[in-house]
Amino acid sequence: MNKKMGAKHKSVDILSKTVKTGIIRSNLIPMFAGLTLAMYTYQFGIMEKLPDILFAIVGSAFVIAAAGAFNNLYDRDIDAVMERTKSRPTVTGDINFHTVLWLAIILSITGIGLLSLTTWLAALLGFLGLFFYVVPYTMWTKRRTVYNTEVGSISGAMPPLIGWAAIYPDISHPAVLGLFVVMIIWQMPHFYAIAIRNHKQYEAAKVPMLPVVKGIRRTYLQTNVYLIIMIAISFLFGTLSLGLMLVALLLSSGWLILSITQYHRASAEKWAISLFVYSLIHMTVLFSTVIIYSLMGIIFNL
Repeated sequence: MNKKMGAKHKSVDILSKTVKTGIIRSNLIPMFAGLTLAMYTYQFGIMEKLPDILFAIVGSAFVIAAAGAFNNLYDRDIDAVMERTKSRPTVTGDINFHTVLWLAIILSITGIGLLSLTTWLAALLGFLGLFFYVVPYTMWTKRRTVYNTEVGSISGAMPPLIGWAAIYPDISHPAVLGLFVVMIIWQMPHFYAIAIRNHKQYEAAKVPMLPVVKGIRRTYLQTNVYLIIMIAISFLFGTLSLGLMLVALLLSSGWLILSITQYHRASAEKWAISLFVYSLIHMTVLFSTVIIYSLMGIIFNL
């Protein structure tokens, strides 16, 4: 019995690492924020849209899982070089190539199919997010240019659009565009910080991350440019709620202040760690605020 339980646990662990469940969970938060914000904006009830909510959650999770599986499959060679990724099942051989390939294909088709049960636009956005992550990012720019993070950020910013589109097939509202652009800009300081902390590993794997190729000073300046853009984007939320705008404005301003002060006070690694931690706080607080604000409005008809 213990052997069976151990084997089952190992299988679950292998599957979890192959589809990157941590990334699935973190991406479902902005997806749900976009979804609840659309429901609040267009005054839909929870029970009225319950099937769409379920299809959007499961469909998005499957598409994100497919992207992770495709990425693990393609990056086996560089993952084997890096300390943080060399234990992935696709590297160790705990799961074979064809199993992962078929898993990724089935997850892709099922996920996009489930999203199509909400709206055609949600399905299209799900496909585009998957395509941008696998082809322009993983297969093309990741190993060729320092702008790989910018290219990859497009797919990373799709979840709030998918969530909104699953409820209402029009993504031209300034509020959801604000969520989309925030997600794009947020990824640059976040992944720059990761690249600084794992500088030697990326260098060994020959992945041209900005800090590796251009240095810390260039990364610092580029980070601050993106944070200034994020501050400006905060005003898009004013079209829906002054409170949301102020939360976004305070969070982004705090991030810029932290970047400037820590860069001059601490080492590059400590500066990167502070930015990384703050990036997680920023995303959690901002999108949780959007979700709570939206649900309160839906439940109490505010």
